[in-house]
Amino acid sequence: MRIISADDVDAALDFPALTDALAEAFRGGVHAPPRHHHTIANNEADDQTLLLMPAWNDRHMAVKLVAVTPDNGTRGLPAVMASVILMDKTTGEQVALIDGARLTLWRTAAASALAARYLAPAEPDTLLIVGAGALAPFLARAHLSVRPYQHVLVWNRSQQGADRLAAALRDEGYKAEAAATGSLDAVVGAADVISSATLSTEPLIRGEKLRPGTHVDLVGAFTPHMRESDDACVTRATLFVDTYAGALHEGGDLVQPINAGLIERGHVRAELMELTSGDHPGRTSDDEITLFKSTGASLEDLAAASLIAERCGL
Repeated sequence: MRIISADDVDAALDFPALTDALAEAFRGGVHAPPRHHHTIANNEADDQTLLLMPAWNDRHMAVKLVAVTPDNGTRGLPAVMASVILMDKTTGEQVALIDGARLTLWRTAAASALAARYLAPAEPDTLLIVGAGALAPFLARAHLSVRPYQHVLVWNRSQQGADRLAAALRDEGYKAEAAATGSLDAVVGAADVISSATLSTEPLIRGEKLRPGTHVDLVGAFTPHMRESDDACVTRATLFVDTYAGALHEGGDLVQPINAGLIERGHVRAELMELTSGDHPGRTSDDEITLFKSTGASLEDLAAASLIAERCGL
């Protein structure tokens, strides 16, 4: 069994190829049952969460193991630890043990890029990244692999975080700048595509500020109690998801307005499987506001792990 580090993952992947791999996986041939979610009681700190995410196709089986330990910050450790085990479908032999945290960053951003192929305006000028955490640079690179943006804006609650990410993107050759912390409404109104990945529990993106034709990509708010967009954002937009099973049960940006009676399940027009198979065309007009909500799926882990294995000669 080959151990594949975070650096190995970075060396093996690029967004065009990974986005293509995800498209193929969503079109069919992958079995991805619901994730197993276990709460582990801890008498001395916050409860831990253990997630097991299986998927398989004709060639491989994969299981992602995720441990969420909220108080790891006090130990100087990440709250989320993850590994992906890739196995041969025929024999069950373990092929690779892959750094799950890095793989997740790549595949999550690639899912947003896949949605943008169908939902982003054809000739956007400005990409706005909301949040400056570990996922943010991957989202920027993923979106930049799909459309030829002229400008990248970065907004973050901490100005230092926005400045740091903008500088890093400039070092990679992109025209990026940090927006002032107090300017979110203004930059939302100036953006053609907005990609948000935060831990916010209160709406950040206000629908009244969106201009016609904007595409909104919501990656944070991965529990029903979290939210990145307000009611106006959801009710103005044509809604899409990565999977119905995940986004309509876990994504607070949709769960909350559905529970409040502002929208119904039928307002969500398509999931990625339907977009990639041609059952829904995606964006239908230049002025249409589109919103994509993702919460992640194990078939994305399998697609990424299989591509990594292929490129590592396994």
